Parts: sequence; structure tokens; C-alpha cells
Amino acid sequence: MRYQARECGFTILELLVVVAIIALLASGILVAFTSMQEKSRDTRRMEDVREIQKALGLYYIDHNQYPQTSGTVTLSGSDSVSTALINAGAIPAIATDPVSPTHEYTYQSNGPGSYTITFCLETDSISNFAQGCSNTISP
Repeated sequence: MRYQARECGFTILELLVVVAIIALLASGILVAFTSMQEKSRDTRRMEDVREIQKALGLYYIDHNQYPQTSGTVTLSGSDSVSTALINAGAIPAIATDPVSPTHEYTYQSNGPGSYTITFCLETDSISNFAQGCSNTISP
């Protein structure tokens, strides 16, 4: 009598196909996750800029002008504009960009009654703003 050996398990080809499918699914998830992170950081940037705008509005009410600068100032929390807003009680702390120092918020006074805040966005998911560092907001 001859016994036939039963083969158990998977062939190398079957295992490679399964690994390839898992890698493909993982790469798709990674791309989606990265996109969600970028959109989340952009949302935070918009919240930060609006919070700075509110603080500047409070400062304007108390001082009848916005903080004056001789050029563009990077808002770091220890710069002249941040210090003026914090000392005036308009804001407890100035938020920095989520990926600072790669991207930063900047402030430029355009006279006592106007200013421009410049900031970057990683996506174009925020309406009325574009991907890149050319986004500005003014009163």
C-alpha cells in the first residue's frame, strides 16, 4: 500500500498574493490618513488665525489702533505683536502653526487701522483660500 502525502498549508505564490493585497490596502489607508491630517492642520490654522483676529479686534477697541510694526513680524509668542496682545489681555497666548517652523503666521501693520496676517495651507479644502503660503486675512 502506498500512502499519499497530503500537502498542508499555502504555497509561496498564495502567500505573496496575500502580502501584495495587504500592502496595497495599507498604502491606500496611509494616503487617506495623510490627507486627513493635512485637512485637520488646515482647520486648526484657520481657528488660530481667527483667534488672532479676535485678539487684534479687542486690542483695537482698547487702543484705537492695531499694533504697529516697521515690517513683517513672525508671530512666535515672544515677538512685539504677540507681547502687545498678551500684555493687553486680548489673548492668553499666541498659537503657532502646527508644523512651525516650516510654516508660520506673519503680521504686518498697514497703518493704525489695518493689518495683514499671512499664513500657509497644505490643502485647498478651506473655501476662499488656496493651497500654499500666499493666504492673507485683514480686518
